[in-house]
Amino acid sequence: MGKAAKGSSGRDWTVADIPSQAGRRALVTGANSGIGFYAALELARTGAHVLMACRDAAKGEQAVTRLLAEVPEASVELVSLDLASLASVHACAEAELTYGLPLDLLINNAGVMTPPHRMETADGFELQFGTNVLGHFALTALLMPALERAAAAATARPRVVTLASVAHKTGKLHFDDLQYEIGYNPFTSYQQSKLADLMFAFELDRRLRVSDSRVMSLAAHPGVANTNLFKAHQYPAFEHAARRVVGVAIGLLLNSEADGALPTLFAATAPDAVDGGYYGPQGFAEWRGGNVGPAKVARQALNHASAARLWTECEQLTGTRFVLGM
Repeated sequence: MGKAAKGSSGRDWTVADIPSQAGRRALVTGANSGIGFYAALELARTGAHVLMACRDAAKGEQAVTRLLAEVPEASVELVSLDLASLASVHACAEAELTYGLPLDLLINNAGVMTPPHRMETADGFELQFGTNVLGHFALTALLMPALERAAAAATARPRVVTLASVAHKTGKLHFDDLQYEIGYNPFTSYQQSKLADLMFAFELDRRLRVSDSRVMSLAAHPGVANTNLFKAHQYPAFEHAARRVVGVAIGLLLNSEADGALPTLFAATAPDAVDGGYYGPQGFAEWRGGNVGPAKVARQALNHASAARLWTECEQLTGTRFVLGM
């Protein structure tokens, strides 16, 4: 997949290598914590106007306050978005399009990880597939006019960055039961959702190229980072304690949230990032490392026929369609 990315001096790529983002508008989903917060922070630090899209208003306001404490001159605003509700996705996109402004970066970051029992979104979808995949699919489709507006107006090409995971490597698309109505397993459901996210990013790239659009579609994964995905949801006491131990171990041995955001930031800003690129840390098993480079892609993620079928399923389930190359 190529060599690890290097900064201008030949060292590992870091936030110091992010080009100026002045004049660019970026929307980051799940920006109140974890990878999303650090991506929003560094984009704001380099001059972007950042829309911090959050489900919980109170947590979102706390995140904005925290970001401004680090970067007082930052240009940020809080945006209401619950990816587990298509009505909320539509409201968020409609509010953004009302401004008539270009959108230069869309970072599809927010996610749900392994709820202990099967849960559903407001629209009746299995929570992980509905949030991680369908919510972002619909949001991207609805915001495409703003991305195409940026493509027509800006020198730098607009980008859509979708967060996948090393978990995609063991994922499988269960087209006969995408919603896991039978035999729900939190981990296999999560693996499916992350495989679907990566396949969506690749399929979007192919369709953008066919339509001669200047919008780029890329993907990234954070390795294994100590984010609140390990702590969310209500688990039995033993499992909750085990997850806290795992989180501590990850904090000591693997990626911090800040380091975990580097592949996302590379995909979103680096001049060397390419159409359809997939980026992650280059350490052991791609679990950690400050060095960012092309990530390994499982064979099933490269199946074009399955990706096209997934695209059609997402269109039908969400009731949204992409209009590309306007």
